[in-house]
Amino acid sequence: MLEIAQRQPIRWLRRSGLLVLLVVLALLPLLAARGDGDGMVNNSTLFSLTQMLMLVTLASNWNFVSGLTGYIDFGHVAFFGLGAYATGILMSKAGWPFLPTLAVGALSAGAAAVLIGRATMHLKGPYFSIAMLGTFAALREIARVARPLTGGGPGLTLPPYLNRPLFYYLALGQAVLVVALYRWVRRTEFGLMMLGIREDEPGAEMRGVNTIFVKTSAFGLAALSSGIVGGMWAYQNTFIDPDIVFLDSRTIDMAIASVLGGLGTIIGPVIGAGLLYWLRDVVWASFLQWHLIVQGLLLIGIMLVLPNGIIGLLGDRSGLDPRRIWARRRKR
Repeated sequence: MLEIAQRQPIRWLRRSGLLVLLVVLALLPLLAARGDGDGMVNNSTLFSLTQMLMLVTLASNWNFVSGLTGYIDFGHVAFFGLGAYATGILMSKAGWPFLPTLAVGALSAGAAAVLIGRATMHLKGPYFSIAMLGTFAALREIARVARPLTGGGPGLTLPPYLNRPLFYYLALGQAVLVVALYRWVRRTEFGLMMLGIREDEPGAEMRGVNTIFVKTSAFGLAALSSGIVGGMWAYQNTFIDPDIVFLDSRTIDMAIASVLGGLGTIIGPVIGAGLLYWLRDVVWASFLQWHLIVQGLLLIGIMLVLPNGIIGLLGDRSGLDPRRIWARRRKR
């Protein structure tokens, strides 16, 4: 009881701080709309923040599968690409409005993930990672050669609609919903089964957990969300081609943000994505010719000093232990 009483003020401070942060983020576009373009908050700043929020969602999706089940996915950008191409094709060739294309892209990415997951989730360790890397490479080449549909190498041009506040609010809303959803899922029986698979998959199977169903469902949910991000990114960018959509470094960014913030945690990818995006801007501005080398060295140093990520500095990571979560649930 004493331990619970001591945690109450900390929880209240965290929730109050989170609420204040959300209010500030929600008001930023209003400040941008009134500004003259030269202030701290302008369209360029909104664009950068939108990109960062998209990375938050993508990193959370990647972490949901790789961090909570232990299956490292090197091809998750494939589902981002499916969402981007669904939006691009339907808007540029069929004349569809934006929002329905988001739904089609999300469903396409989720359905593809379920089909791919049924085949690849039987693989273990690096074999799964390599299979997903091959899936990503295959989809990129399909987009390149299917020129009548995808535009091939020259790509597709989408109708311009440069409403920065709209994209910002869409990205912010999705990021908040995804983090809240994954936090809730992790505390359910389904989340416990995911953690059980990560800790001891054979043991989970012996206890009656349908591991293929759990892994495939988590895979599909994360892919569906990444498909939505891909559609938003395509419309905001107004142009897509295989090389900028199926970008190798995008999956690397998801993984780095998750590990940097705290792999397997819920808030870790949020912190990691924000820090990674800020770090890139600072390094690029200060070391233009050497920014990739400096950024790589800084990330290596951070990983060596903080093996548990930023979350490791903020408190105990034992909340990810399935036994402790189950114990807390029984006490309630």
